[in-house]
Amino acid sequence: MGSTKLTGRVIFKGDPGYNSAIKNWNPYVDVYPYVFVFAQNAYDVSNAIKWARENKVPLRVRSGRHALDRNLSVVSGGIVVDMSDMNKIHLDIDEKRAIATVQTGVHVGPLVKGLAREGFMAPFGDSPTVGIGGITTGGGFGVLSRAIGLISDNLLALETVDAKGKIIKADQSCNEDLLWASRGGGGGNFGYNTEYTFKIRRAPKAATVFNIIWPWEQLETVFKAWQKWAPFVDERLGCILEIYSKVNGLCHAEGIFLGPKNELIKLLKPLLNAGTPKQTDIETLSYPEAIDFLDPDEPIPGRSDQSVKFSSAWGHDLWPDEPISIMRKFLEEATGTESNFFFINWGGAISRVPKDETAFFWRNPLFYTEWTASWENKSQEASNLASVERVRQLMKPYVAGSYVNVPDQNIENFGKEYYGANFARLRKIKTKYDPENLFCFPQSIPPSR
Repeated sequence: MGSTKLTGRVIFKGDPGYNSAIKNWNPYVDVYPYVFVFAQNAYDVSNAIKWARENKVPLRVRSGRHALDRNLSVVSGGIVVDMSDMNKIHLDIDEKRAIATVQTGVHVGPLVKGLAREGFMAPFGDSPTVGIGGITTGGGFGVLSRAIGLISDNLLALETVDAKGKIIKADQSCNEDLLWASRGGGGGNFGYNTEYTFKIRRAPKAATVFNIIWPWEQLETVFKAWQKWAPFVDERLGCILEIYSKVNGLCHAEGIFLGPKNELIKLLKPLLNAGTPKQTDIETLSYPEAIDFLDPDEPIPGRSDQSVKFSSAWGHDLWPDEPISIMRKFLEEATGTESNFFFINWGGAISRVPKDETAFFWRNPLFYTEWTASWENKSQEASNLASVERVRQLMKPYVAGSYVNVPDQNIENFGKEYYGANFARLRKIKTKYDPENLFCFPQSIPPSR
């Protein structure tokens, strides 16, 4: 045994609290770690890293419990550093600038809603229970991203604990290569982040939100209209399209427009004229109410009632009939009610940042997509995993790249898929900050040889 002692709220296997600590949002990823350290400050994180080194125990870091594939934020028999107790938010606002300093255990929903009540907006994901710790480092996007960029584009500085247990800062003037890497280079690769500083901006007083629902059978018509329209529409308009399994039956588009209702109705024409919508809601709300409409409250940390497997990609060209029929077949055969195809329009502020200015590479697609299979019983696991992989193989001619925050361990050449041409530079930075590859997990960035 080494000399370092674990500090913070420490829960070993068999301790009270262990059974709730092992529960992640996605039951598919649950395992039995040896010990959880619920860090209260950066020193607890430092001690956990030193302890893991000294005792040669595998380690992981967890922020919002939302990892979508296995062994990324938890590890069987190892130590999990959980950030969720570190959830302070500090706003620093004067005439010239507005910044928010946020500990990495904060969840997206409370952060975005808290900022909205103060009159500020920040990009956010589509689930309020996601932790800000992980979503930030992989890019992070939502329906405001065309207007104000990715979450990582708004990251100004961070505090992290490196592989030696040293607490370091990264910003434009110190460790700037680490800041570059942390803006899209994936979570947990270079250090365990304890605090982020974001640029935030004033929100409009009001925004217009919408939700349009179609009969499920019209999915082809709806998708074709959506892909021709959404990537090219006014960049103040962010829109997701979700088509669930046939057994679920939901096909809808939802989003926000940073402008008035009459203008939005004009912009939505191509979508409203597609098929025969059975329900259309369009309303101008105060900005905080608009955020509540898009991100209804969920209990934190939250737990899916089904196991889920995801894969993701970007569409750089409009889809011909073939990928649309692949999607339809998948959704017709899926037995899980949460199985779906999800799309969000790209462009605007996201595309104005050069591919190499940050580690986030995928700047110029038309839209992002992910597909999910869900199941309740272990006996259904293998067939659902296979169905997601089959779609990935069939979709290869029509998409490019994959989103590191929606990771898929079936991707062998993951460096190129997640990071494109930025992968080589990320490996150099990994070599500098973690030469011994202590922070190693499935599809972590390897040091340069």
